[in-house]
Amino acid sequence: MADSEPLLSLDGDPVAAEALLRDVFGIIVDEVIRKGTSASEKVCEWKEPEELKQLLDLELRSHGESREQILERCRAVIRYSVKTCHPHFFNQLFSGLDPHALAGRIVTESLNTSQYTYEIAPVFVLMEEEVLKKLRALVGWSSGDGVFCPGGSISNMYAVNLARYQRYPDCKQRGLRALPPLALFTSKECHYSIKKGAAFLGLGTDSVRVVKADERGKMIPEDLERQINLAEAEGAVPFLVTATSGTTVLGAFDPLEAIADVCQRHGLWLHVDAAWGGSVLLSQTHRHLLAGIQRADSVAWNPHKLLTAGLQCSALLLRDTSNLLKRCHGSQASYLFQQDKFYDVALDTGDKVVQCGRRVDCLKLWLMWKAQGGQGLEQRVDQAFALARYLVEELKKREGFELVMEPEFVNVCFWFVPPSLRGKQGSPDYAERLAKVAPVLKERMVKEGSMMVGYQPHGTRGNFFRMVVANPALTQADMDFFLNELERLGQDL
Repeated sequence: MADSEPLLSLDGDPVAAEALLRDVFGIIVDEVIRKGTSASEKVCEWKEPEELKQLLDLELRSHGESREQILERCRAVIRYSVKTCHPHFFNQLFSGLDPHALAGRIVTESLNTSQYTYEIAPVFVLMEEEVLKKLRALVGWSSGDGVFCPGGSISNMYAVNLARYQRYPDCKQRGLRALPPLALFTSKECHYSIKKGAAFLGLGTDSVRVVKADERGKMIPEDLERQINLAEAEGAVPFLVTATSGTTVLGAFDPLEAIADVCQRHGLWLHVDAAWGGSVLLSQTHRHLLAGIQRADSVAWNPHKLLTAGLQCSALLLRDTSNLLKRCHGSQASYLFQQDKFYDVALDTGDKVVQCGRRVDCLKLWLMWKAQGGQGLEQRVDQAFALARYLVEELKKREGFELVMEPEFVNVCFWFVPPSLRGKQGSPDYAERLAKVAPVLKERMVKEGSMMVGYQPHGTRGNFFRMVVANPALTQADMDFFLNELERLGQDL
């Protein structure tokens, strides 16, 4: 670190504060936006934890540091962080960088307001409702409610809580003693947040009845019906079904029309976890994958994933028009939600949520939509599908690549079979040896910094790669690089 006089505080010195921020923004533009999106740069610079602790000098001390030292800290943080906007970052269901969405994030971070009252967030209260209205319209609802949540897991948890409250409103005051044994139903391919939410809300993970999925990862409606009848026979009260539109690993879309029929027959709340797949609703070509979603009672949708709105941007959408969110979660704090304000207090939306302070998550999506238009975002979705199809066709041409299944979304799941295992599928230890390949290749690519892609086992299947084609900056050349790099990294295995 450079030595200079310590800068103890910028309080009361706007000139120095502005100079610091201009320098920091310059570093961000150079190191994150320019280099971080360049295919010629590393995705990450891997360091072991103990070495990284030393390089970052994480200790917090009693004395402040100089401006030069602080700028060097910023450079170090960026240098050793994973560049999720890099074209060769395929590791998560989010990637890439939209400049308009980033501009929105910078504005909201700078304004540093909370999305709970019109009094302190007038622009964003109105904007959030307009954005939610647009998302609801894409689902197929002309009215309803909603809120932006801190991630899809919380959106799913809210849905469970709302469904329970609608069935048993006394539970808000009387708690679990007001409830009979409850049962909720979801596919074995569902996101893990469903069981986490059941545990957090006091229902217990035993209340989650796991419905079978077919070989493509889609919920089987007939088994859902069977599980509901079984739960009732055992003395439990069914109240909720969670379907998934875009499962985490295989990218499967549950058959929503058939599931909605089951829910209608039994009077159950239908929640659709479309955190990953919801953005497909923008595509006229592919939105059929979510046919029937308009029959849901609630939908979770994360534009920070396929639309590249930036973390975090997770909407919970409701068909309800009875102010269920506020009735379920509200506590009428008199110091925040005064009823004798000089404007319409219905604009104070903070009592709809469990949080008090809530960050603004609508501007980045709104600004990106303003710039791209619905047509631009539709093209972004269609391009991801097209590149995923290109990758699949190229993969089939190469020796040593084996699809887990034909994808219907942008999750491309496959095994890389190294030279030493080719032609040995009949060997008794083949599956065991193949399962060890992906972790080795993952370690090599991360330590070289050339790319990042996830892997996992799935049911009886050993480890395979899950390639996520989501970054709007991706090209066919990036798909070719991906396959070439796996061949290079695995040629000696």
